[in-house]
Amino acid sequence: MADLSSNFVGIKSPNPFWLASAPPTDKEYNVRRAFDAGWGGVVWKTLGEDPHVVNVNGPRYGAIWGADRRLLGLNNIELITDRPLEVNLREIKAVKRDYPDRAMIVSLMVPCEEQAWKRILPLVEETGADGIELNFGCPHGMSERGMGAAVGQVPEYIEMVARWCKANTRMPVIVKLTPNITDVRYPARAAKAGGADAVSLINTISSITSVNLDSMSPEPSIDGKGSHGGYCGPAVKPIALNMVAEIARDPETAGLPISGIGGVTTWRDAAEFLALGAGNVQVCTAVMTYGFKIVEEMKSGLSQWMDEKGYSSVAEVTGRAVPNVTDWQYLNLNYVAKAEINQDDCIQCGRCYAACEDTSHQAIAMSEDRVFSVIDEECVACNLCVNVCPVEGCITMVPMATGQTDPRTGKVVSDTYANWTTHPNNPAATAAE
Repeated sequence: MADLSSNFVGIKSPNPFWLASAPPTDKEYNVRRAFDAGWGGVVWKTLGEDPHVVNVNGPRYGAIWGADRRLLGLNNIELITDRPLEVNLREIKAVKRDYPDRAMIVSLMVPCEEQAWKRILPLVEETGADGIELNFGCPHGMSERGMGAAVGQVPEYIEMVARWCKANTRMPVIVKLTPNITDVRYPARAAKAGGADAVSLINTISSITSVNLDSMSPEPSIDGKGSHGGYCGPAVKPIALNMVAEIARDPETAGLPISGIGGVTTWRDAAEFLALGAGNVQVCTAVMTYGFKIVEEMKSGLSQWMDEKGYSSVAEVTGRAVPNVTDWQYLNLNYVAKAEINQDDCIQCGRCYAACEDTSHQAIAMSEDRVFSVIDEECVACNLCVNVCPVEGCITMVPMATGQTDPRTGKVVSDTYANWTTHPNNPAATAAE
């Protein structure tokens, strides 16, 4: 059996599945039930020193659903914990005492002043917590007070606060990054420069998910008014994967441990984050949708996949895909593929034909008896037909072998590596010649 145990910046847990700082980790009752269900660790919902944090007593979440009403994304306008600091600290200490093998990380957000951090860090240390996560990502409510994303969007602030924390605590420091920024590499570099032990990402994306067309206010609507909130869930996973990969392959942050967050719902999602450089993953929306026991499927699925692939540990998976992430200009432009339709699986719905005929390359033919076939002379292997086909595996992209003639261009497929940097259609390459 694959070993799922995790050692993330010296913080050990029985598996790489942690609960992210969010409503599921807001109190002792929840966290105990999570650990009993099998979660490897938690990041306790963000603590602060401001006694005046007051959450709305109306709807806190907006949503985006798929056609089958499967939850694709949540927008939340909830702030950090509104429970007294001393109560949270007491509960953290009690849970860590009773579950010493689980990772206990405490998320923190206080004003951007060194004294504020100096006050709260010893209190967290006294609980026996394994580490802290600096919440530099929250895009609503707290950012208007000069915290959260207001700090995370300024690399100089990130480096400064990270230095303060490293100078005033023995605990590992994880910096949680905001996605509401042009280039996530800069805040990651700042976190590393400040001495942070790791980064976690992504925090939620600033968003308005919908508008109530009766009250003409954004959802969730509070007494006829709405506000932007933080977007999370399966819909943000592509954005999160890209940002994790950008940090993992950046020479200036290479080797910086990453905790991956953003739409992790299945073991496969977790494996993808690991492959792109994450050392573990944090989960929130999936738990809020399906409950704590979803971790059982995540653990068994990841373990089985690792066994099948011959990976003995999580560390062996981490970063495996990073060398294959490149810039567009380095893609092999000699690679040629063609779409192929499996007639036995085709249900003759015509989606591939409509999509290709109306919006792509007119590379699919339809016979009088609704048999669909690929016109190789027109197919550029754009993959649109694969994506719109409702039958998984019915349409595939088949690479052409070296030496074959591409019926679309009349050119012989070559295995010689060619990319845009040296391609004859690139004006820069032509000028260089």
